[in-house]
Amino acid sequence: MYPYRHLFDFTREIFLNIGCSLEDAQLATQVLLEADLRGVDSHGVARLSGYIRLWEAGRINPKPNITIAHETPSTATVDGDGGLGLVVAPRAMEIAMKKAENVGSGWVSVRNSNHFGIAGYHAMQALQRDMIGMAMTNASPLVAPTHSTQRMLGTNPIAVAVPANEQPPFVADLATTTAANGKLEILQRKQKQTPSGWVQTATGLGSTNPFEVQAGGALLPLGSTKNRGSHKGYALGSIVDIFSGVLSGANYGPWVPPFVSFLAPPADPVGQGIGHFLGAMRIDAFRPADEFKHHMDNWINAFRNAQVKRGEKAVLIPGDPERIMTAKRLQKGIPLLPPVEKDLTEVGKKFGIKF
Repeated sequence: MYPYRHLFDFTREIFLNIGCSLEDAQLATQVLLEADLRGVDSHGVARLSGYIRLWEAGRINPKPNITIAHETPSTATVDGDGGLGLVVAPRAMEIAMKKAENVGSGWVSVRNSNHFGIAGYHAMQALQRDMIGMAMTNASPLVAPTHSTQRMLGTNPIAVAVPANEQPPFVADLATTTAANGKLEILQRKQKQTPSGWVQTATGLGSTNPFEVQAGGALLPLGSTKNRGSHKGYALGSIVDIFSGVLSGANYGPWVPPFVSFLAPPADPVGQGIGHFLGAMRIDAFRPADEFKHHMDNWINAFRNAQVKRGEKAVLIPGDPERIMTAKRLQKGIPLLPPVEKDLTEVGKKFGIKF
């Protein structure tokens, strides 16, 4: 187990050493470590070496000039200047929230960015201002649409955060695939097979091999197969891709650049970098905030008290498992798998920082 503070200080030093300002290094570290606290181990410090390799390949700008390329009172398109998505997305969310403060809601599309960590972090920023937050991003193509063997979409997550009054907030953060690629990476490190319905072979057959994507296979949309609703997961992933990429001027579909540095971006890009879409809605633009939050408490309590199936303990509200995990890991520390420890040790050596 590693104390949160230990991992925070180490990660911040790494970001400082690639040229990030102190403010940006702090922000990027906070976003990255939020994933570990919430139990989304695939998107936390395990990803740090991936960002560093992208920087070494010249694909991440540690000192981006983040600008607004186009805007209206309630919308904006932000150019991330090739910066860390861990920095670009929070800056864009800040713009969305300021617009919401002024006109009731704010919607920001982002181009020329990179992987932004967990979507939930960005949506949850709105909670601090009594707003509903939304965040989504496209990602490198690893997912085959229903009826296809070709990788056309990313895992393309959607996150929505909604404040309540006495109850903890509702926070949904989900990939539009049956499982995120990071979960495959965790199974690879643990040398375990995947459950059925996560991946398919290059010819479209079902597989439980966690290395199937590297072998030319693909992740499956949420639902896994047509008769289990994969066309719905495919549609959700497509919506994220259109909002994040087509709308902003970022790359989309099979043109989204890969996260791994050893694969070159497509030679015929249709946009700039990776795209995000973020939104904030002021509750009192719809009804009095206290009234809404009272009814959110009522909604949450109703679902918590729903009749439980035999063998199950309780009905959970989206955000409950992550909130419980955060409290546990702040107290007891964050576990890291041996391959991740080794990876971080090697990253530290590059900059003369002991892990």
